[in-house]
Amino acid sequence: MRDSIKLSLDIKPSEKQREFFISDAKYTAYGGARGGGKSWALRNKLILMCLYYPGISVLLVRRSYHEVMENHKREIQNTVCGEIAVAKYRATERRFDFINGSSIKLGYFRSEDDIGQYQGQQYDIVAIDEATQISEQMFKTLAASVRGVNDFPKRMYLSCNPGGIGHGWVKRLFISREYRKGENPDDYKFIFASVYDNDALLKSDPDYIGRLENLPEDIKNAWLFGNWDALSGQFFEEFDYGIHTCPERSVGGGEFYCAVDYGLDMLAAEFIEVKDGKAYVYDEIYESSLIASEAAEKIRQKLPECAIVIAPSDLWSRQKDSGLSIADIFAREGVFFTKLTPRREDGWLALKEWLKVSKGESKLTISRKCKNLIRSMSQLMHDTKNPCDAATVPHEITHAPDALRYFASYLPCEDQGSTGGRLFEKIKNTKGRFI
Repeated sequence: MRDSIKLSLDIKPSEKQREFFISDAKYTAYGGARGGGKSWALRNKLILMCLYYPGISVLLVRRSYHEVMENHKREIQNTVCGEIAVAKYRATERRFDFINGSSIKLGYFRSEDDIGQYQGQQYDIVAIDEATQISEQMFKTLAASVRGVNDFPKRMYLSCNPGGIGHGWVKRLFISREYRKGENPDDYKFIFASVYDNDALLKSDPDYIGRLENLPEDIKNAWLFGNWDALSGQFFEEFDYGIHTCPERSVGGGEFYCAVDYGLDMLAAEFIEVKDGKAYVYDEIYESSLIASEAAEKIRQKLPECAIVIAPSDLWSRQKDSGLSIADIFAREGVFFTKLTPRREDGWLALKEWLKVSKGESKLTISRKCKNLIRSMSQLMHDTKNPCDAATVPHEITHAPDALRYFASYLPCEDQGSTGGRLFEKIKNTKGRFI
């Protein structure tokens, strides 16, 4: 049966793709530059493995539903569901069921909210196409689903290019090879491939290299030559899930802060304890469509006694209809702000000081309970026009990092334990509280 299937499949890999096909590392990443035939290699390796090993369960994911359907569903269907059909596609499950009991399920990771659909699942193989488009947390969730009781050796296969929200963790594992405790270097293999390794593409599109050569220098170096230092895009490249996050733990005995970024589109409030020179973000509020009084109530319910609540100066702007500011409304509800007037760049620099890693540790850690802050920190990108600032789009992921920036501006890392940093302004009211 295998001989007849081989004859019916038009799969002719390049030398680099053949190397990828025979890799038996636990984690194999392929690519590193544009035009290396990554999606083709990934898809066809999975098809061949499903045909060769009866009964295995495979998950193939990309960032969005549209991408996985356009790039893989149609091509897999053409290969295995044609005149000599060796599999059947079940649209409801987004799954190809092979005649020998193996299967390929198509999945996607639109946002962190999609993590739940993969928790508790079991696959023999998980393949991630364009791995730098997902966060490290998404990768870890998928890695946890590679398990099962059969004796098939569990594997993950990734395709990747420099750039994107996952640039940092992919580079760490496969390019820089900087491993943490519990990670075995022998488990990871990277196979570099570029357009120069893809004869089929060069023959069908001889102008492809020319188009890459005409790109801006940093993009050209990343896309044509696979330079991982040319184009990361991630604003907090130092953000390391294994170092900057931790399991939830109890708080007490320190100084408490609440940093607030508020608008009708989103309330982001980060609750922080500073103790022994270290900051611990132990809780968060992340909720949209709250009017000011509702937002204040949400914060007040979680606010420790004597906590300092930090907010940006624009919340003191008075509304034309009522003459009240957002700060006035919060104060009326029992939440008194400390007014902050930092420059964005200064605030980001202050936050990066808190995040700086020394001897494998950071002075700021975030409870894994604070999923929105962690997600946003890993996805926030550089502003394309100002390398010292973070991008303001997509806007949804800016709120929680902005709130943490306010905290770092108020209490710079070198001034921890003091009554506040040089970047803020405090105005005291008659009740002795800061507003």
